[in-house]
Amino acid sequence: MDTNYYQTFITLAEDCPAERGVVPPLRSGVPTKAGLEYELATNHPYRYTSDELLIEAHLRHRELSGTDLAQEGEALRAEFSGKSQPCLRASMLPKKFGWGIHFDEAGKLALYPVESEEYQAFASGERAGVKLIRAMRNKSRKP
Repeated sequence: MDTNYYQTFITLAEDCPAERGVVPPLRSGVPTKAGLEYELATNHPYRYTSDELLIEAHLRHRELSGTDLAQEGEALRAEFSGKSQPCLRASMLPKKFGWGIHFDEAGKLALYPVESEEYQAFASGERAGVKLIRAMRNKSRKP
């Protein structure tokens, strides 16, 4: 699996309803996949690559205890990595919750809310050498 980007900024989906960055809400008192991605990325900016973030969020979403993770973590990582996975363009963070995703030259990522000056600088092309791509749409276009 390689979903990593380098020197890239993922802008909001064309049909993203958020006007500002919103923290993904809990569902039945439990963080969603988007909530886990948000937590990991905001608590540790530029620590994870896309692949690392997706794997870590997947493992946490499975709610493994520390012991289970220590025992099964590598096998679960290998299993997850062996399957085709959607990239962060398909994440609900830029599709629904108003977060742009910047990847640096090492492929490490950080989130920027749409209302921030940083987001606007990336999205307007002011940051030289950064490729812009849109997050995937929420709904397919009807003819």
